Amino acid sequence: MPTTLVYETHATTLDNEQGVATGWLPGELSPEGRRQAAELGERRRDVDVVFSSDLRRAVQTVELAGLPVPHFLDWRLRECDYGVFNGTPARGLAPRRQRIDEPFPGGQSYREVVELTRSFLSDISRLYDGRTVLVVAHSANRWALQHLLAEVALEELVDAPFDWQPGWVYQL
Repeated sequence: MPTTLVYETHATTLDNEQGVATGWLPGELSPEGRRQAAELGERRRDVDVVFSSDLRRAVQTVELAGLPVPHFLDWRLRECDYGVFNGTPARGLAPRRQRIDEPFPGGQSYREVVELTRSFLSDISRLYDGRTVLVVAHSANRWALQHLLAEVALEELVDAPFDWQPGWVYQL
């Protein structure tokens, strides 16, 4: 029986609202983000386990969702490390295409995020066979999942506008 992976982005942060690329900085949910996190909790009551990035904004999203299942932190689910660009205006990250294989100065590439996500998927497909796993992480992780599980080219994903939706569902 396949593992069902439900992916949700962390709720809106103060940095999101101000156009800041948080990267590996912790981040803090905005009042709107707190409301969104509570909605996530109502929407995802049917999961067996939650994994999230260990960055504060993802952890806070899960905590405020109040799901009555185990919650595990996994550093492999962190946002891309923008290195010297962590905490700077997001518009300064463009064009992101050049960072698919070339790391941000002092940080990592999007391909490195894909490989960390691949490792995470290998573990959960083996350990949670037939179960429903909720993952709460960041935009780079969503791109990695789309690339690995839906076979979409990273070049198509990294510079596309972010279209939020209430989760993405994959079968492993």
